Amino acid sequence: MPLARTGELVVAAAEARTAVAAFNIITLEHVEAVIAGAESVGAPVVLQVSENAVKFRYGRLLPLARAATAAAERASVPVALHLDHVQSDDLLRQAPGAGFGSVMYDAARLSYQENLTATRAAADWAHAQGLWIEAELGEVGGKHGEPPLDAHAPGARTDPAEARAFVADSGVDALAVAIGSSHAMTTRTAALDHRLLKRLTAALDVPLVLHGSSGVPDDELAAAVTGGIAKVNVGTALNIAMTGAIREFLAAYPEAVDSRKYLSVGREAMARAVARLIGVLRA
Repeated sequence: MPLARTGELVVAAAEARTAVAAFNIITLEHVEAVIAGAESVGAPVVLQVSENAVKFRYGRLLPLARAATAAAERASVPVALHLDHVQSDDLLRQAPGAGFGSVMYDAARLSYQENLTATRAAADWAHAQGLWIEAELGEVGGKHGEPPLDAHAPGARTDPAEARAFVADSGVDALAVAIGSSHAMTTRTAALDHRLLKRLTAALDVPLVLHGSSGVPDDELAAAVTGGIAKVNVGTALNIAMTGAIREFLAAYPEAVDSRKYLSVGREAMARAVARLIGVLRA
């Protein structure tokens, strides 16, 4: 089927008080695993390509984007393509021609006013191209080589009143909020501030997004969805599943050299992780 639109999937999820899962992809195995996992539970899904993933692919957006599009068009469930954590305006402007229907423009590292100014310009441009745009307010941390973040530090969390003004003044379609999670966590120990999430949900009229979800336990994720999160980003959890499965395979078969043997094991592990996480969000 044709590529789905991220905005339509997220808005539908918000209206149904559920959440759509968005998985970061790096390799073709990631693409195939995410789609296979979503198909196994009959759920729509978002494929996300981050600016870091583009850098890994020699700075070229099209190869991975074209592969993801081709796979998505053959999927039995709706699949959307999203450009994630974009800081480069040059990369942002490549999104429409590469098949992306949405972008997350990341200026959260800047001061509030600088974030607002940059995001407003990005939103105006994105909307003119028919793109749905997400932004971030607060400090989720753990991206772009940042040091580990104390998600409980004063000022790290998203302020509801500031968020309401930011959304109104920037014109974004969704907002990633800092409520206690952090990117690139390899342990599932994050504790979310559900009282703050309730205040943010009441203050904002756009869908809310949770970044750094790999470090959030299942019960916390389920509670976040109940509390108003409509899009849940997952990246590190897939890499943990893939790497763990490949390590086990190579330990059992140290003579193996055919990459298809261990990559298939890694792909299957990621697909199981996708299906399980989607199940948590839909419970």
